[in-house]
Amino acid sequence: MSSDGVPQASPMITGFISDHSALIQSRHPSAIAMSFVRSILMLLCLLYASVATAQFKLYEKGHDAYTSGKYTEAIKNFSEYLTKGTRDKALDVDVFYLRALSYYKTNQYKEAIGDFQETLLLDHQNKGNIYWFMAKAYDKTNSLTESLNAYNYAVRDLGDNKESKAKLLWERSQLHLKMNNLPMAYLDLKTLTALQPNHADAKREIEKLEKQGIKAPVTTSPPVAQNNEKQADDKARSAEAGTTESGKTGTAKSETGKKELSPAATSGAVGSQVAGANSAKPGTATADNATPGNATPTQAVETKAILPTIAELYKDEKRFALVIGNANYPKNIGVLKNPVNDATDFAKELQSSGFEVQLLTDATYGQMRAAMLRFKEKVDAGEKDKTVSLFYYAGHGVQRDDENYLVPVDAIVEFEDDIQRYCFPVQRMVLANMERSNSRMNIVILDACRNNPFPALNRSMGEDGLGEMRRARGSFIAYATAPGSVASDGTGRNGLYTQELIKAVKKPGLTIEQVFKDVRQSVLRLSSNKQNTWDSSNIIGEFYFKFPQ
Repeated sequence: MSSDGVPQASPMITGFISDHSALIQSRHPSAIAMSFVRSILMLLCLLYASVATAQFKLYEKGHDAYTSGKYTEAIKNFSEYLTKGTRDKALDVDVFYLRALSYYKTNQYKEAIGDFQETLLLDHQNKGNIYWFMAKAYDKTNSLTESLNAYNYAVRDLGDNKESKAKLLWERSQLHLKMNNLPMAYLDLKTLTALQPNHADAKREIEKLEKQGIKAPVTTSPPVAQNNEKQADDKARSAEAGTTESGKTGTAKSETGKKELSPAATSGAVGSQVAGANSAKPGTATADNATPGNATPTQAVETKAILPTIAELYKDEKRFALVIGNANYPKNIGVLKNPVNDATDFAKELQSSGFEVQLLTDATYGQMRAAMLRFKEKVDAGEKDKTVSLFYYAGHGVQRDDENYLVPVDAIVEFEDDIQRYCFPVQRMVLANMERSNSRMNIVILDACRNNPFPALNRSMGEDGLGEMRRARGSFIAYATAPGSVASDGTGRNGLYTQELIKAVKKPGLTIEQVFKDVRQSVLRLSSNKQNTWDSSNIIGEFYFKFPQ
């Protein structure tokens, strides 16, 4: 490394150049050219290997610091590692996990929550303990509803371990008491004493509750807690996330490898299985003239069984949607006119098509991450082959290194590497989680190709617009315009693409492919053939936004 911080070639690389220069001088010109090209390629490989080795050392330093109990040093090394654009991203899940634990153990609970959420979205295998740590961290920040949700998910994932279950039940009962959920506290305590009859603290709490006439609720499967708290200032709580479910606005504060001991090892929660969805039950449109499939026994003449309608075939289908519209960007990125309207209007239309919708507008990175985690949890809890998931985004988007990124309103992008730190990756965080779920069909709609919001970085970011993504299993991916192209923000209430999309999904009896063909035809016509929408699919089976009438 030179005094100005520029990496210097190692003696191995310097010798490599010297040896090949001598060899080139003794050969025919055409052979010299070929040898020179091969030499440059080999040199680049050596340089890349050298950089990768240096970056891996940051990971090793962070890991060694963590295992030595030097948590502040671990945070520093892991944070620097995550800034490296050419790092081995397969290690990210472990890096976020160990950094989250380091934050937790230094009482930086909001930061710990954010990193734990990242590990869940990256599919860390230690989910039960991650939820447990999150529950305790939320409790420390007085985010009690989020803490209860996390305890419920920890119950789901760790309930088979009797020792962990007993500890979780005790902790969750104390949280219920703090929230004045006395019947639920009683239920947890009774379940705990069934596991550990000699648990003195639990028996004492039960006696207190019984003196107050408290009994367990009828249900033995408490759902994930609802949250109707008001959203605080984005800057103060960078990981809060707003939701709109089934038409009612609410907000949920979500602040934000190697196996780690459960939270019981650092202080000292599980109960019944958590329910998958936590809002109004999503409806499914049905035909008014649905006919039973069998003839009545009183009919004297032989009749044929009447086939079920399409609406009857899909009557048990659960539909979940996460809809995001970002418009209120800083001036240096560029304020957009329509994305919030687009998201709000499309969310309303999805609700009328039987979707349980989570709506987020002008969202920060932390809000998007927390909303994606809630969306993932609902879809994961859906019944296999009877669940449909839909993700819609309107706002700024960019592509870099074969990944599409959605730009949060709080993104601070001065250098290209900032895109990976402050923008939300579609392939890794959205498609990957949908693919791992039980959903029979995953629909991703991106109206995010308006322009490059970071023109100063355009030198090596590639073309404008978004790139075509690898299709996840059972996925349908729709773009407002062809890969590498730019779409208009529109002149009316909605952008052109979403305007026509809303019209198309209102039409009964159209399959999803027919809907987007309709959209493409309309957008081409209204844009004088300047905007060509794009979609790709490997779905099996049919999907209707509105069933045939």
